Amino acid sequence: MLKDDDNCPANPLSQSLKFGIRQQVLRSLLLSMDTLLSLAAEESHVDLLHEIGNRLATADGFREVLTRVVEFASALVKCDSCLIYVLDGDELVLRASKNPHPDAVDRLKLRVGQGITGWVAEHQQPVAVAEKAALDPRFQFFHELPEDSYEAFLSVPLMCRGRVVGVINLQHRQHHVYRGREIRLISTVGFLVGAEIEMARLEDANSNLSEQLQTRKVVERAKGILQRDLGLSEEQAYLTLQRQSRQKRKAMKEIAEAIVLSDEVKGNAASPKPA
Repeated sequence: MLKDDDNCPANPLSQSLKFGIRQQVLRSLLLSMDTLLSLAAEESHVDLLHEIGNRLATADGFREVLTRVVEFASALVKCDSCLIYVLDGDELVLRASKNPHPDAVDRLKLRVGQGITGWVAEHQQPVAVAEKAALDPRFQFFHELPEDSYEAFLSVPLMCRGRVVGVINLQHRQHHVYRGREIRLISTVGFLVGAEIEMARLEDANSNLSEQLQTRKVVERAKGILQRDLGLSEEQAYLTLQRQSRQKRKAMKEIAEAIVLSDEVKGNAASPKPA
């Protein structure tokens, strides 16, 4: 069993890793600057391209980064739907949508190679279908997504350091021919925001890990108190916490914190008061 380490840093994600990913963002920006300017100037998208930097720089956390990428991509190419899948292991998980899908976001998953989205992730190439997208042999139908009935489909990989970290899909209800400029713009966005999305995902995972470590520590303290005061074994103490969590409908961490607080209060009350 893993043991808690009181010396474990509060932020396990190393500064060097953060710096490396940030550097990737800067390199991508520099390498793509000429391409971006030539593409964007055609229809005064310079302001929009500048805006994405501001939006991502001020985004607070993984969810907001994804939301802003959806907003930005939808502004570049007017569309009826925009979905972002983020790679988690060997699966692509739906993490953000222009249209509300509370039952599908964070739950709908695709294997790499499955459907058009999975094909794009596997081959690291965009796919544009102007009409009857559902008839494409690579298409994967999901009952949770009304967008599956849409006609046109553009799917582009999100890249970081030469590997796929996700896929962004744009869809239209009616026939829509994706011009080369639109495909290049969204592809460029994919390169620019891929590193930022990966960093936000890592920071989110790091935050969850820190929370898990804190929960583990307070649960261990609560178990020790129950073992001492009630003469329980370690397993019995854990089961007691688990049972109270279910009965009270509260997280185990909350139950453990209440036990620790009560013990501290009793300890302070029992301590002799200074004369």
